[in-house]
Amino acid sequence: MDKCEKIYIIEDDANIMAGLLANFRIQGFEINGHGGYSSKESILNEILAYQPDYIILDLILPKVDGFKLLHDIKANDFSNNIPVIIFTDFSEKDFKTRSLQIGADYFFVKTDFQTDVFVEKVLKIIENRRKL
Repeated sequence: MDKCEKIYIIEDDANIMAGLLANFRIQGFEINGHGGYSSKESILNEILAYQPDYIILDLILPKVDGFKLLHDIKANDFSNNIPVIIFTDFSEKDFKTRSLQIGADYFFVKTDFQTDVFVEKVLKIIENRRKL
């Protein structure tokens, strides 16, 4: 890595958040996150201030509709090019289709992967994007 790439995680499950933070830090990423307990405007402002290289987004959050947050991220001129990786409990095909139509770059279902396996998949995505 030439520079320390940044990942912003929006996840309300403390155990999953801790696992993601630890795994990505070990891999040399700068990490920041949010538990989804604020307004989507507040979260979007944090994303814009942090300027991450990647966003990991759970769609099921306590105070925020993940689809609306995804829409706002992709509608904003300063964040629309940031790859968004969905990591959620929604497994229905409609949710995947809707996420991808709104602008998500990747979609993963939590029940399909343990946290460390998900991190490995994200690292492969990042590695492949670096080659572009």
